[in-house]
Amino acid sequence: MSALAMTARRPSFGEALRFWLKLGFISFGGPTGQIAIMHAEVVEKRRWISEERFLHALNFCMLLPGPEAQQLATYIGWFLHGTSGGVAAGAFFVLPAAVILWALSWLYMAAGNLAWIAAIFYGLQPAVIAIVAAALLRIGGKALKNPLMWLVAALAFSAIFFFQLPFVFIIFAAALLGLAGGRIRPDLFITIKGPGADSADITEAERWPSAWRTVRVVTVCLVLWSAPIVLAGFLRGWDDLLVQEGIFFSKAALITFGGAYAVLPYVAQQAVDHYRWLETSQMMAGLALAETTPGPLIMVLQFVGFVGAWQNPGTLPPLLAGTLGAAITTWTTFLPSFLFVLGGAPFIERMRHLKALNAALSTITAAVVGVILNLAVWFGQHVLFPAPGRPDFYAMILAAVFFFGLWKARWNVISVVIAGGLLGLARKLLFGF
Repeated sequence: MSALAMTARRPSFGEALRFWLKLGFISFGGPTGQIAIMHAEVVEKRRWISEERFLHALNFCMLLPGPEAQQLATYIGWFLHGTSGGVAAGAFFVLPAAVILWALSWLYMAAGNLAWIAAIFYGLQPAVIAIVAAALLRIGGKALKNPLMWLVAALAFSAIFFFQLPFVFIIFAAALLGLAGGRIRPDLFITIKGPGADSADITEAERWPSAWRTVRVVTVCLVLWSAPIVLAGFLRGWDDLLVQEGIFFSKAALITFGGAYAVLPYVAQQAVDHYRWLETSQMMAGLALAETTPGPLIMVLQFVGFVGAWQNPGTLPPLLAGTLGAAITTWTTFLPSFLFVLGGAPFIERMRHLKALNAALSTITAAVVGVILNLAVWFGQHVLFPAPGRPDFYAMILAAVFFFGLWKARWNVISVVIAGGLLGLARKLLFGF
């Protein structure tokens, strides 16, 4: 048993609850920063969980669709205090960000037509391009370990950019390719290793859950997941926008492999181009707002749900419609994570040595790089060239400076977003446009 495991102590439920609430307000920096904060707090400082158990939980969460940092908090909460602990940890990881982003969404929609608000969000757009480009290089450097993985990324980009194939199709195709290729050439297809050996602090109950517990967890999660959609359908009709948003974001929650940047092309393609719930500029404004709030970046989907319902309120006041849209979006986006973690964590121990699983994950990650490249190109086309043949040089300069700062100088993401808004406002004040 490791030294950390020997000295690990289980906190009281109240003590853990206070920590999870605090974490919800300080979890800036994207998944990497959030995971680092949790490691420093629960492993190094508080010693609630061993290093081995933390890494094992993290590896499991990386295999799941959805926000891995929120799932990791749920996993640790479950490990410490069972199902109630997992629910509390996962919920408090999201709730502060949800409230803050709701307020920012209301401010954006209520005052977005004001010139100074428009100027701020104009400046945010080049910052978003730089953030996505830096994320592309960061993820690509970890995922594209050989020419085959580069080819997978190129094929994924071509499939979504030139042929507009659905994101979910690309992910499943990559998974099938990895499963098949891992049997033939595991040295090429397995570039991401799975979890290592067991740590010593796994209890027998956690390793072998009862069938009744699993059925109970799955049933409760599925009922809660579908309840608001069914309720909206009975009260407002099955063609109502709230029902559409609930179904759409439920599907999105199941295919968010690779983090928020990977699913954004799919959400943008459907919400902007297919459903026409919002404009491209609004989609990018939502991403910028999500970057400035604590919690997972996938919270940007709440902004999409809010704006979509605000602009299509039906018989409801826009603010009430937007609030309901934000609520059903957040609910259907994050509730599946509780199902995956609370239902699957006790079983994942038996899968840690499966080479096929690691090969599929490696290939999916390579495909995600191509999908993120599509997102960067899509944003760049709309922001840097707002009209055919008319480049926006100011936006180009901002995007280049921000990218250099993020990639070479390691600028803080929040600082870049704030600087973008201020420079957009400065352009309006100095030049009047």
